[in-house]
Amino acid sequence: MVYKGMLSDGRIVAVKKSKTIDEGYLEQFINEIFILSQIDHRNIIKLLGCCLETEVPLLVYEFIPNGTLSHLIHDQNEEYPRSWDIRLRIVAEVASAISYLHSSASIPIYHRDIKSSNILLDEKFRAKVSDFGTSRSISIDQTHLTTQVLGTFGYLDPEYFQSSQFTEKSDVYSFGVVIVELLTGKMAISTFGLQEKRGLVSYFMLSMEENHLLDIVDAEIWKDGQKDEVVAVAQLAKRCLNLDGRYRPTMKEMAMELERLRTRQGDCIPIDQLKQVE
Repeated sequence: MVYKGMLSDGRIVAVKKSKTIDEGYLEQFINEIFILSQIDHRNIIKLLGCCLETEVPLLVYEFIPNGTLSHLIHDQNEEYPRSWDIRLRIVAEVASAISYLHSSASIPIYHRDIKSSNILLDEKFRAKVSDFGTSRSISIDQTHLTTQVLGTFGYLDPEYFQSSQFTEKSDVYSFGVVIVELLTGKMAISTFGLQEKRGLVSYFMLSMEENHLLDIVDAEIWKDGQKDEVVAVAQLAKRCLNLDGRYRPTMKEMAMELERLRTRQGDCIPIDQLKQVE
């Protein structure tokens, strides 16, 4: 459970309270403290303090007011900004944060539960990656973790699910699912066609193979999106979702590519103008 609170100096904070005194939850709380104490990145939630001496442990974070990326994508709230520029910026910020975890933190960290509901949005709708309860730090020479399979169905790397070996490319796969959510406006597990529930990834990959990308992209994107940018981001998502992790890009590559697309934005032709040219 997460509550809104106020410190003695007037700062508004978020207070996360363990649901139970269960040993597993306590381990996750302690793990989150350990991980977040080693992290300093503008797009990662900041832990301000903790209290483990109470009957139920408490963690105190900076307060992030605009909910989650999942809310922005899926809630029918017209006040949410859903322009292509906002979506591209958010996905670039998330890539930067995960790249930092993998390559630039004091020790490499695998997040292990990247999904839209674990990405918070601040007052300017900037991304803040959160929920490090199942994250793991690794030694620099380690290539994977062999663990009990944890994560969220729809975002899980199929290789990890089959082998129980989590690599940095497993985070890349989950990030690819988040990109597809932003592109299509659909949930990781959605209903397609005649009430058929299936994974968004298979729906997206089939559409890419059949060259039907324009049919599945969220209509709101076409209002102001740049066609070449949308296609480029979709191609990046496709690379992230390769069933063979060896052929997925690193998060550092993803962060660089997405930032390059953002800096190119002024040079692109809007979709409505593109249709006039055609």
